[in-house]
Amino acid sequence: MNKSLEQLIQSRRSIFPAQYTGGEIPHTDLLEILESARWAPNHKKTEPWRYKVLEGQAITDLGNFMCEQFVKNTGKPLSFKLKKLKEKLAKTSVMILIFKYRDEKESIPEWEETAAVSMSVQNMWLTTHQLGYGCYWSSPKAFANMSQFKNIRVDGREEFLGFFYLGTYEKEQEIELPQRKTIEEFVQFVK
Repeated sequence: MNKSLEQLIQSRRSIFPAQYTGGEIPHTDLLEILESARWAPNHKKTEPWRYKVLEGQAITDLGNFMCEQFVKNTGKPLSFKLKKLKEKLAKTSVMILIFKYRDEKESIPEWEETAAVSMSVQNMWLTTHQLGYGCYWSSPKAFANMSQFKNIRVDGREEFLGFFYLGTYEKEQEIELPQRKTIEEFVQFVK
């Protein structure tokens, strides 16, 4: 049953890697998710989003890289949190690294390009949800310089904005909508 756009927006949730079952996401579905990312609004058509898609061994390599970076940059032994990260990655079907590519002419304010990348990710999130998979956007860890991750190429104008986890999961029954502010609480109508 296809949901209306309103139902899709309202029922979209963060599905965390701990909930993933480790199943495969077919390449055709992954391409559909990425196709939706292309259609985010962006001022002057700068299309500032850049994505690095990791699957299989590349996801394991990312976990190892994150742990190595933590030890190297902090001088501390691996933390419990990083060990948990490796466990989360083991259940993740696809990992998309989110980057913003700043317009070389800097013809628009940088915040507009960050907003465009966010809208692109929201498009992926809604498409992922519609296809029946789970996803979650995690903020980057300050200690990890993704330009040093050997599996990917990072242009000097690309700024790392986070991890977009995708995975298969056991569907819940009925999702109860959370309480949100009423329109009157966050909108001012002026005539």
